[in-house]
Amino acid sequence: MDREELGGWLRLTLSPGVGNGAARRLLARFGLPLSIFAQPEAALRVCVTAAQARALCEVPPTWAELLETTLQWLGGSPASEAADAPARAVVTLGDPRYPQALLDTEDPPLLLYLVGPRSLLQGQPFPRHNCLAIVGSRNPTAQGADNARQFARALHGAGLTIVSGLALGVDAAAHEGALDASAPGRHGSAAAPATIAVVGTGLDRVYPRKNLDLARRIATQGLLVSEYPLGTPPLPANFPKRNRIISGLSQGTLVVEAALASGSLITARTAIEQGREVFAIPGSIHAPQSRGCHALIRQGAKLVESAQDVLEELRMVASEGLQAQAGSTQSDEREEVEAEGNAAELAVESPLLQALGFDPVGIDALVARTGMDAASLQVALLELELEGRVARLPGGLFQRIGAA
Repeated sequence: MDREELGGWLRLTLSPGVGNGAARRLLARFGLPLSIFAQPEAALRVCVTAAQARALCEVPPTWAELLETTLQWLGGSPASEAADAPARAVVTLGDPRYPQALLDTEDPPLLLYLVGPRSLLQGQPFPRHNCLAIVGSRNPTAQGADNARQFARALHGAGLTIVSGLALGVDAAAHEGALDASAPGRHGSAAAPATIAVVGTGLDRVYPRKNLDLARRIATQGLLVSEYPLGTPPLPANFPKRNRIISGLSQGTLVVEAALASGSLITARTAIEQGREVFAIPGSIHAPQSRGCHALIRQGAKLVESAQDVLEELRMVASEGLQAQAGSTQSDEREEVEAEGNAAELAVESPLLQALGFDPVGIDALVARTGMDAASLQVALLELELEGRVARLPGGLFQRIGAA
């Protein structure tokens, strides 16, 4: 886009009271934004209310500054950089790079701001198929975070791009798992992003700041996406709204852990409304983070215990390429399963692991279950923690970690 065309799109998004629905009606009738703003107020009233027509006839006070900021931001990654260096783009509804999956939803954003490898942004940055959303609690259990990471790693290895929201907890673990799977020597498609992070701020900032390094990794191996103008702070209302993009880009949504009142359940409900698949991982009946997943399962979400469960369900709509990639990794996955099975057999042999079960438990309860004294228990638990079989939780609790 040139300066004038970009300015037209930005002005349309900034016009007060003119939402995505009204903007799409105007675009359908008059064409590009510049044609909309060339119309008299009376002509605009055919599509929108009188108040919206008046707003469209006035230039928003922040428009000129946002246009200059956006142009500078777009020019911040010179073309001389390497193909895998992060680049920036603005994609509109009329751009062939706009994801078809979002166009098919009820409320597609007018603009998408993108950051990703230059080679990706110069082509089609969004996979036409084979995206899966993985969402869940910002405060997951150790097992929940590990499940998110392992599922993302296995599913990206089978050809799926992992979509999430760059939040703490499950989101971050899912992004990390996909990035790990796209590392040199791992399976995955170089023609598609390893993971897509849909954020609730402008792309000139990262929220939460704790995920800054993760966002930088995604910018070189995946895609950062936002519908919000540059400079947009982390407003609470923006995060539930962006969830429709997470589910809309994806064939299905996998909920790893979620409380009954959580943004993850909003994403799942939106996925159902969009006609997408919803998957949920069951957990402990004592864990608040599992209750949302259990509620989804009762409502018809598909219970999954392994990445293969998701792949088998998606094969009804998956491309031949995904099926071929999934088939090509079966021998590697079989070796991993055998290794996990051997580890599981060793775990069963440990009386302490048997006493731990799979729910968080404190020292006093373990003393009662095992008959060991507290000092000996602390030593044994530390050894299991160093082996990656047990996680130490807040409140002096311990939890056994199983393979996803």
